[in-house]
Amino acid sequence: MADPAPAAAASDLDIALERDGFARGLIRELAGTLEDVVGVQEASGYISVVGMAIGEQIDSAYRRGFAVERLSRAQVAEVLVDLKRRIQGDFYIIEETEDRIVLGNRTCPFGEMVYDRPSLCMMTSNVFGHVSAQNLGYAAIDLERTIARGDGECRVVVYLRPSEETPVRAREYFER
Repeated sequence: MADPAPAAAASDLDIALERDGFARGLIRELAGTLEDVVGVQEASGYISVVGMAIGEQIDSAYRRGFAVERLSRAQVAEVLVDLKRRIQGDFYIIEETEDRIVLGNRTCPFGEMVYDRPSLCMMTSNVFGHVSAQNLGYAAIDLERTIARGDGECRVVVYLRPSEETPVRAREYFER
């Protein structure tokens, strides 16, 4: 009996596995497990804690980068777009006034891993909320549309002042 053909080395196999995809898949599965076990609202709460910590790190980095104690409203708007660009999102400013910043997004940094994982949107809410509130004193984040919920694009409104126009569903953030 002849010996079978030698097997290919594992490193030669065409396997779609690399660090970024692995990390996004891991986060997706963690979010899905949380959503299944405790529900979307509670899972969003857990992810909010992580988002707050990440928001603090990002805010500190941009303040150091700009060499300022506080970012201006224009800098906050620029930072919100830039930080998402750096992690492969495609956020852009739709409208910017003294009272609010409206952003659109065509590509989620989590890619297709965000589909049906709305709790992951708390990362955006908390990072945007933290950066805005720590520099401008207050923010309320309304995730009007999200790719995670099946919308074609995201639409995020950052309210910069408490207002009767702010929807009840918006999450409020305050300066610490």
